[in-house]
Amino acid sequence: MTTPEERRITRTAVEDFLFEEAALADAHDYAGRLALWDEDGRFWAPANDDDADERLHVSLLNDDYEGLKVRVAALSEGLAHALAPRARISRTISNVRCRMIDDSLVEARAVFDLTSFRRHTFEFFAGRLVYRLRPECESFRIVRKDI
Repeated sequence: MTTPEERRITRTAVEDFLFEEAALADAHDYAGRLALWDEDGRFWAPANDDDADERLHVSLLNDDYEGLKVRVAALSEGLAHALAPRARISRTISNVRCRMIDDSLVEARAVFDLTSFRRHTFEFFAGRLVYRLRPECESFRIVRKDI
């Protein structure tokens, strides 16, 4: 097993990973994005800013890896009719901060701006991201992502 010193987790490496995930999302590469996830991963987006506990509050999204696979299949097979036609999307990830939680987990925090254009309409979204990343080879696997 490699030690944290041997791994040399840097903010640049974490940023590169987050930028890659954003690029895959912008390109609607759902399978590519799913490949970044660990099989015990969870993706959570609360319904309200005040929601602090996914077990007690309504969520917009609260998927484990199997749920993400179902979501990817629906998107890839054109079964998400509410998303047709596809939006042109651009995400900006910034203010990335990271720290080692333990020998096997990195916490990364960032902010994002998302611009979407569909049906002659622009929409703008902004928020905070919290990732738990597991270092793997020269990259990472997403263990958890909270929006």
